[in-house]
Amino acid sequence: MALQGIHWLGHASFRLEGTLTVYIDPWKLKGTLPADLILITHAHHDHLSVGDVTRIVHGKTVIVCPPSCVGQLAGDVRMVKPGDMVRLEGVTVEAVPAYNTNKPNHPKTAGNVGYIVEMDGRRVYHAGDTDLIPEMVGLCCDVALLPIGGTYTMNADEAAEAVQRIMPRVVVPMHWGDIVGSERDVKRFQKRLAEMAELKGVEVAVLSTQ
Repeated sequence: MALQGIHWLGHASFRLEGTLTVYIDPWKLKGTLPADLILITHAHHDHLSVGDVTRIVHGKTVIVCPPSCVGQLAGDVRMVKPGDMVRLEGVTVEAVPAYNTNKPNHPKTAGNVGYIVEMDGRRVYHAGDTDLIPEMVGLCCDVALLPIGGTYTMNADEAAEAVQRIMPRVVVPMHWGDIVGSERDVKRFQKRLAEMAELKGVEVAVLSTQ
């Protein structure tokens, strides 16, 4: 039930279906549904794909993104920075920090974001491209979508520590299987969570791409 309507589209791309159809970082889409809301975490090509966005936009689509993305998008585009909130038809979206602490790819100064989407009584956290950061402490969510692939984001071990800080009901590994990350990282992530006694109640859901 916690994962109902959550579809992993590969890499860091997801579609949430409920009161609204929400896409997060649509990229390499195989099939499309019209989007009510599109959330972009940052301007790198595997997260901001203008071609994929164009395929799912219709007349009433709202696009939410940080300042670095605004110039590449058209339509009802709403700019956010960490701490901002957007509300649309009963759905609340909170922008939260996402940045690297030990690599140069996503500096904090870039203003990149992750999102917490509250829809139909469930809070889904998409971490964006991030390392393990202090702002994760106290985040409240039911489902956490966390990068595990390393290189540009947290690796599997760091993502397990992130779960310890967030304590979601369900965690879904992402940012693997394309560009970086493999099933080996997924297995490492599962192993690390299993070793942490305080996380016994957290479900790890490895989704198949759609």
